[in-house]
This record gives sequence, C-alpha cells and structure tokens, in this order.
Amino acid sequence: MGVRILLDKVLFEKRMSLAELADRVGITQANLTLLKAGKARAIRFSTLAALCRELDCQPGDLLQYEPGYVEAPDDEAF
Repeated sequence: MGVRILLDKVLFEKRMSLAELADRVGITQANLTLLKAGKARAIRFSTLAALCRELDCQPGDLLQYEPGYVEAPDDEAF
C-alpha cells in the first residue's frame, strides 16, 4: 500500500517547470525530481505547504492513496 505523488500532473496543469518550482520553493531540483519520481518515503509538512502555496493547490492534489501502489526503494525524506 502506498501514496502516489501527482506532481507531474499538477505541474502540467499549472504550466510550470520543475526548475521554476524548485526556485520558488527553495529546494533543489534533484530533490523535487526524487519526489516526482515517487522515490521519497516522506515529505516535511513545510515542504508540502510550500509546494501547495506555489502551485495554488491542496495536498490532496499532490498526493493520492492507492492500495496496490508500492513505493520505490532507496527512499529519502526532505
């Protein structure tokens, strides 16, 4: 069981690049890439709040629970 990250979808809808979002949020593009790829096991509430602020969305727009989804190994929290 796991949570799928929908960052690609929201970025596409907002017509924003990953690099632009990284600059606005203040985290590295590499860390956002890990998050986008579903390789993160955790995310800080402050990071989630910053993403929602810059993307003008709710946490539920970025995260989706899927019973059969398995997280990728080698996860990092940021």
